[in-house]
Amino acid sequence: MENIQNKSSKSLLARRYQIAILSFFGFFNVYALRVNLSIAVVKMTEEIEAEDTHLNNYTYREFDWDSKQQGLLLSSFFYGYIVTQIPGGWLAPYVGAAKLFGFGILATALATLFTPVIARAGLEALIAVRILEGLFEGVTFPAMHALWSNWAPPMERSRLATIGYSGNYVGTVVAMITCGFLAEHAGWESVFYVYGVVGVIWCSIWLYTVKESPALDKNISSEERNYIESSIGVLEEKGSTPWRSILMSFPVWAIIAAHFSENWGFYTLLTQLPTFLSDVTKFKLDKTGFMAAIPYLAMAVAVQGGGLLADLLRTRFNVSTTWVSYNQLKVSIKE
Repeated sequence: MENIQNKSSKSLLARRYQIAILSFFGFFNVYALRVNLSIAVVKMTEEIEAEDTHLNNYTYREFDWDSKQQGLLLSSFFYGYIVTQIPGGWLAPYVGAAKLFGFGILATALATLFTPVIARAGLEALIAVRILEGLFEGVTFPAMHALWSNWAPPMERSRLATIGYSGNYVGTVVAMITCGFLAEHAGWESVFYVYGVVGVIWCSIWLYTVKESPALDKNISSEERNYIESSIGVLEEKGSTPWRSILMSFPVWAIIAAHFSENWGFYTLLTQLPTFLSDVTKFKLDKTGFMAAIPYLAMAVAVQGGGLLADLLRTRFNVSTTWVSYNQLKVSIKE
């Protein structure tokens, strides 16, 4: 078993690592589809110089939304996103975690393709669509947690999850840079068409390739399947969820507080930084996208290193998961 473990854990051709790489591009799409409007709205609401029939110059905006309306639009995604977090975790075992993850992104990608048409129908219609996109994307993280419970050996979970989740930051970096370029040189509509198509293509590959468990995958080697199943063990029959114990747990609330704080900063920058850079620094939109992407490039590097370090400490130095998480949190606070 040790030889199988060594061989399997080091090979990027192992099926579970193929899934991790596909999940990386899945989360790449999740965040690209989420951030595109933050960049596009700058172009959509900028002043355009024109000339009337009497040769008089004047300015207008294609979408005459004030800062309050823009803030409502950019935040509307999260009204839907927060609703499906817990239901997503409940649904995953019933409908299939891989299917839920794939169809959640597919629905968002399809809605993104129709965003230019819907935007011209009015602000209210666009807000409604963004709320729907949030509902669909809200199931992605719970679905992926459920999928890894079937695919990830305990001592590789940090590594496999890190590969997938770092797609969040890489997707944000690439989308901010490319969306700024596309909006500036090909029109704001191209932002939604390009990433909508990319999302649909990825979903087709994911839904065809990824199965719910090693036992259902015909392309996995018998050695890897045996290794994964023996590492995870037999899952016990689920009983009732101990909600009272969960809600009374200090570690649970500590995780919630840490995650809330990280998300507050992350999404404030994600939604407001492009507009701030455009309004205050007067950067061109392609440069605005590049500057706004820098914090997320640093995050992408840090997340990869953190996941590898966590697995190294747990496997080679027998350090507990609690100790690793606590000290990573301390480093984050100091930074």
